Amino acid sequence: MTLSASHPLMDGRTAGSPLITAYRGGAPSRRPVWFMRQAGRSLPEYRKVREGIGMLESCLKPELAAEITLQPVRRHDVDAGIFFSDIVIPLRLAGVDVDIVPGVGPVLGSPVRSASDVRKLPRLEDSALDPIREAVALTVAELGSTPLIGFAGAPFTLAAYMVEGKPSRDHLGPRTMMHADPEAWQALAAWAADASGAFLRAQLEAGASAGQLFDSWAGSLGLADYERHVAAASARALDHVRDLGAPLVHFGTGTSELLAAMRSVGVDVVGVDYRLPLDEASRRLGGTTPLQGNIDPALLNAPWEVLEGHVREVLAAGAAAPGHVVNLGHGVPPETDPAVLTRVVDLIHSIAPGESPLA
Repeated sequence: MTLSASHPLMDGRTAGSPLITAYRGGAPSRRPVWFMRQAGRSLPEYRKVREGIGMLESCLKPELAAEITLQPVRRHDVDAGIFFSDIVIPLRLAGVDVDIVPGVGPVLGSPVRSASDVRKLPRLEDSALDPIREAVALTVAELGSTPLIGFAGAPFTLAAYMVEGKPSRDHLGPRTMMHADPEAWQALAAWAADASGAFLRAQLEAGASAGQLFDSWAGSLGLADYERHVAAASARALDHVRDLGAPLVHFGTGTSELLAAMRSVGVDVVGVDYRLPLDEASRRLGGTTPLQGNIDPALLNAPWEVLEGHVREVLAAGAAAPGHVVNLGHGVPPETDPAVLTRVVDLIHSIAPGESPLA
């Protein structure tokens, strides 16, 4: 199956955009840039529309989710929207007791820690994803030639929340489970993969032009554990959308030692966090894979001359890859001045593709 003829990737709206061109290793008309968490707490207009509305409730109101997704595109002139949602939305839509607690993060009513717990998990019904489809369609109708990126949480990160029942620093629970009860772990990872895969497919079919798998907590794993206990589930999640032909991106934090393994699950682009220079990331990947990243979010509050120098160094390092989409090496911090992000976008767009950013 492929995308419909009226999909933005198929009808000419986004296929030649700077973002999709760079994702596919081509020569974009301008250097593409977007920011993880660009839609959210750093924007006063976001805080205004979210007043009195819970996080997950916001994600499931299609008009509100579309508006929040569009806000940073209007303000910053970034080259993509990233769909406003949360990685635990598939859990909520399946009927799992989960909520986002302010100042804490995702919290489950009952952690999933045994084979019995996994067997009790509800199935995510396709019709439950209709609010996601509606929100994407509304967003894409407004974006025009600017692509929307759909996203989902990678199975390990999703399962890590489910085992711990809340955010964790070291993810001891899931790391123990994969060794102590590997069958239960594999069943949980498969459930999470199918939920995330269905969530991502709903976004792509409804109009998103690319998909990104976020493995926020994969950096807690060694390479052997990632390859043995996690990679197959991430591949399974992506299997839900491969037939659609949209570019696929894989990003994790603290994953410098996992980059090749993360690519091997079957993606077109690898996201790199702020810890590893892009030229070294490209070397580790054999110089054949488009990259996304990796401005250090900590520098957004540094003096402009420091930030500008850093951005130019990121652009120079990114030239080692066959394609480069500029991004942060993690999400936008909530205290970021939005004017700084706009200035960073203007700087990146002012340096023509092929022009030395250090000149």
